[in-house]
Amino acid sequence: MLEAGLLDSVMEQAAAGELTLTGEGGFLPELVRSVLERGLATELTEHLGYEKGDPAGRGSPNSRNGTTPKTLATEVGPVGLAVPRDRGGSFEPRLVAKGQRRAGGLDDMIISLYAGGMTVRDISAHLERTIGTELSHDTISKITDSVLEEVKAWQARPLEEIYPIIYLDALVVKVRDGHQVRNRSAYIAVGVDLDGVKHVLGIWVQAGEGAKFWAGVCAELRNRGVRDVLIVCCDGLRGFPEAVEATWPQTTVQTCTVHLIRAAMRFVSYTDRKRVAAALRPIYTAPTVEAAETELAAFADSDLGRRYPATIATWQAAWERFIPFLEFPPELRRIIYTTNAIESLNFQLRKIIKNRGHFPTDDAVIKLLWLAIRDIEDKRARARAKEAGLPADQRRAPGKLVEGSTVLGWKQALGALALAYPDRIGPYLN
Repeated sequence: MLEAGLLDSVMEQAAAGELTLTGEGGFLPELVRSVLERGLATELTEHLGYEKGDPAGRGSPNSRNGTTPKTLATEVGPVGLAVPRDRGGSFEPRLVAKGQRRAGGLDDMIISLYAGGMTVRDISAHLERTIGTELSHDTISKITDSVLEEVKAWQARPLEEIYPIIYLDALVVKVRDGHQVRNRSAYIAVGVDLDGVKHVLGIWVQAGEGAKFWAGVCAELRNRGVRDVLIVCCDGLRGFPEAVEATWPQTTVQTCTVHLIRAAMRFVSYTDRKRVAAALRPIYTAPTVEAAETELAAFADSDLGRRYPATIATWQAAWERFIPFLEFPPELRRIIYTTNAIESLNFQLRKIIKNRGHFPTDDAVIKLLWLAIRDIEDKRARARAKEAGLPADQRRAPGKLVEGSTVLGWKQALGALALAYPDRIGPYLN
């Protein structure tokens, strides 16, 4: 078609309004129909062993037996096919299998739209409006459910024996519970391996907050191969430190300083927030634990501290889980003082889930978040591929969001970890 210049003629007719490219009777559906029907005819010829009209087929135990009409939903609209049959009923087409009503590319398109944040109803209306394909809500749901087995395999995959650092953060989602819709937390765990590469370890929807839930999460990670974790960074989750220490007794649980500041600022008037934030800064930037205690006491004795005693109480309640990172050098503090390592991921995911009123089940939450993470990483990978070979100062494509990205300054941080935990991390470094 290219050599003969047929595409130029087609595009000229389309530009002149004499030809439609998609939809019923369009050029692309007709092209797909012709290609598929020729392919099916070729498959039947291979199955029978002789060409149509060939005298060699006389007396054959099997022969052609007309066609069966079928409508195939495709990316360019519905395509009507005449599927050839054989008298023996033994012909099993591979190009368009028996019972197949959709082209593979359409399933991929639906999954991509779902991962981008569109609901089942949105996808149904979009397909009908753009390519004229009508699919029921149940059909679209079944298509998106086809990835559940892949999600389960990902959620149960083996993990590394040791992760120096694990970050844990949550997204609030709405899930239907009987006749009510309740808020639940979808927690995402990101582990940093010995090479400083970040990996999403799993997604869990929290049905009930407390030690029992987190004990189950830690046991799952342990059963998947994680023998030791040096530092766990989280947002002060209730019951989590005890669950971590029950599974990995020597693990340090570090409360996210950013979350702690936000929690303390809830009690502060808007007009005083900048002053309070400036007064709190010497506490979490102190060189030692003793210096941090001195700064907290000084803040408590100040006018702002006396005005907001609840802010002081918030810091005092979280003090034992806040101070561990003060024992480490600056290159390691920068990495573990906050869970911002996955905040950018959460920002992207929130844009996708905000369009949904609620999810029917916990599995639906995990499915969408997994698809969204995969879709986000694929988009970034395609953007980087387009700029491959360009000088570094001309590249504008975003880097890896989480999966496979490397922690900045990891060599220095790993050196600090090796000094702090020589017996635990040393054997894995050799």
